[in-house]
Amino acid sequence: MKVLFMGTPDYAKGALEALIQAGHEITAVVTQPDKPKGRGRELVPPPVKVCAQSHGIPVMQPKRIKTPEAVSQLRQYEADIYIVAAFGQILSQEILDIPPRGSINIHASLLPAYRGAAPIQHVILAGEEKTGITIMQMDAGIDTGDILYQKEMAVLPEDTYETLYERLTILGGEAVTEAVSLLEEGKLTPRKQQEEFSSYASMIDKSMGKIDFGEEAQAIDRRIRAMTPWPSAFTSYQGKQLKIWRAAPTIAESVYGRTPGEILKTDKNSITVAAGKGALHIYELQLEGKKRMSAHDFLLGIKMKPGEILGR
Repeated sequence: MKVLFMGTPDYAKGALEALIQAGHEITAVVTQPDKPKGRGRELVPPPVKVCAQSHGIPVMQPKRIKTPEAVSQLRQYEADIYIVAAFGQILSQEILDIPPRGSINIHASLLPAYRGAAPIQHVILAGEEKTGITIMQMDAGIDTGDILYQKEMAVLPEDTYETLYERLTILGGEAVTEAVSLLEEGKLTPRKQQEEFSSYASMIDKSMGKIDFGEEAQAIDRRIRAMTPWPSAFTSYQGKQLKIWRAAPTIAESVYGRTPGEILKTDKNSITVAAGKGALHIYELQLEGKKRMSAHDFLLGIKMKPGEILGR
C-alpha cells in the first residue's frame, strides 16, 4: 500500500520503521520543523525526519500544515492512505479526505479513554492496570474517530512514562502494520467510540510534577513514575528543589500523628517519608545543583534527619 506518513518523535519513528520493514511504499513523510536545542541553539531534526532521510524518503516540514501551499504540496504525493502518529499539528477535514482510503491515527491508549495529548502519563497517574494502542479512522475531532483495531498491554507496577512510552512505541509499530494488512484484505470493520466511556488526557506541564505529601503514598508513587523523565516529580528540602526519581509506596510504616512529608527514617538504601496515607521509600533523588544519585550516595553527603519535613 502507498502510504504518506505524518509524525515527529521516537514514538512515530517506531511506526514508520515498522511500515517500511513490512514492505509498504512510503511516498513522503510530513514532520515538524527542526528545532534549536542546547546552548548553541543548533537546529536538530526530529527522529522521523532522520529515519525518512536514511531511507531516501521525501520529507515535508511545514510550519502550518493547513495552509493552501502545504495542502497543495501534499496532493503532489500519491498515497492510498495517510498514517498519523504524534505529528503535533491538527489536520483539517480537507487533508483527511485527500487519500482514497482516508487517514488513520496510531493513538497510545485504548480509546475512547485518554483522548488527547498525554495518554501515557495520565494512564500511570490514574493507576490503570492496562493500556494499549488504538488504530483509529481520523475525523475532525480530537481522537473521536471510529476504532479500526486495538492491541492491549499491561501497565507494570514499576512502569515510568519513559518505559511505558518505549513499550508502546514497539506495540504501535506492530498494531499499525497488522491493521494495514487487514485493511487491505477488507477485514476491518469500523466501530463507533462509546462516548460514555471517554476521558481526556490534557498536556503535561512542569507544575504537575509537584508532590503533595498529603496524598496517599500510592498516588505519590504514580506521580513520580508518570513524570519520569519529564518534567520530573519534585518537592523541596531546606529551601532547594528536590527531584525524586525512584520510590515505592509502603503501608508497613506507621504515620499516625506524623506530618505529611516528614522524614521517618533513613537507612543504607532509602529515605522513608510520611504521606497522607502510608509512607514512601525514596531510592533515587536529586537536590538542586547536584547530580541524580541513589539514596545511599545522597546520604553520604547530606545528612537528612528524622523529623525534618520535605516540601516546606
